[in-house]
Amino acid sequence: MKMTVSEPGYTLTHSEEGGGLVLTLSGRISVEDADRLLTDMEAVLSEQRVGSVQIDLADVSYIDSAGVLTFFRLEDQIRQKGSDYGYTHVPSRIRGIMALIGRAGLEKPPLRSERTHEGIIETVGDAGFKVYCDFKALMTFLGDLLAAVVYLSGHLREVRWGDVLFYMRRTGAEGFPIVGLISLLIGLIIAFMSSLQLKQFGANIYVASLVSLAIVRELGPIMTAILVAGRSASAYAAEIGTMTINDEVDALVTMGFDPIRFLAVPKLIATAIVLPLLTLYSDLFGIAGGLIVGVVGLDLTPYTYLQESQRTITLFYLLSSLLKALVFAFVIAWIGCQRGFQVRGGVAAVGAATTSAVVTSILLIVIVDSVFAVVLHYVG
Repeated sequence: MKMTVSEPGYTLTHSEEGGGLVLTLSGRISVEDADRLLTDMEAVLSEQRVGSVQIDLADVSYIDSAGVLTFFRLEDQIRQKGSDYGYTHVPSRIRGIMALIGRAGLEKPPLRSERTHEGIIETVGDAGFKVYCDFKALMTFLGDLLAAVVYLSGHLREVRWGDVLFYMRRTGAEGFPIVGLISLLIGLIIAFMSSLQLKQFGANIYVASLVSLAIVRELGPIMTAILVAGRSASAYAAEIGTMTINDEVDALVTMGFDPIRFLAVPKLIATAIVLPLLTLYSDLFGIAGGLIVGVVGLDLTPYTYLQESQRTITLFYLLSSLLKALVFAFVIAWIGCQRGFQVRGGVAAVGAATTSAVVTSILLIVIVDSVFAVVLHYVG
């Protein structure tokens, strides 16, 4: 008994011979026909109960790898049912395609097994190992950066001063508006909130002291550093990361340039020069914000407010504020550049490195500020 299924591109005929089923194919079998062919053959097999299946390929004029994979998929189904499976009259060209795909390779287990659910110990261990690897990479880059700074300190002509000026403008001059606005608002908020309590005791004059001390000692340096980290650390990571995935960093190495000296040191110098100046600028605007509240809401004269602020701010507090800013600048440039050089992959990796640069910079800034708070308490 013979039955024929004809579709565009191929013709499928099946017959029973000696208790087995013979599927005869003719015509062209391409990727467009693969799924439909498998459906047709499965439909034929569902109507028959046979001990073996043979596929006759003598009249197949063309077949691609998708057609061969269709035969392999059918073979898996038939063997799972316990039936025999084979091919007859296979032309040499089709045999070559079958050998090229490699049936044995398809049956090999994957190199990486499916990810299983990890317990709490495995999760903590994996997180700890990632932190260790990240810390190791940061310390390695820190050593390379310090070595580059030491080398260039004795070879000032090799420093790319044009790039230093460019990053000073982008990090400093372009950051003046946002730093001034944020500092002014912070000063307003601190003065207003503290005045609500101090007015109850007739201690309005101490609003000036409180605002000046808070801004100069803590909020001025740390708020400026956080703003610069958001603007500049992300920009450094994105710039160097893009150069890394475009093989521009490798090109620098090929031409005999040290990428850290060429790319990272100018950013470090610019940030170290600009951030202390931005901190002074932030301090002035923070005190100005408190002055507005003192004059408008507390009936203090500008002279009285400024005199009280001047009495509170000592040289030690001012120098410690600038020292903090200098250390924060080093952290921002260090982390931003390291995350950029660490990029591997494509555009998505640049975005991840940018985010990591900002988050890590802010975290380290807060940690360093905490250390300063403890040390300066006992030193001062």
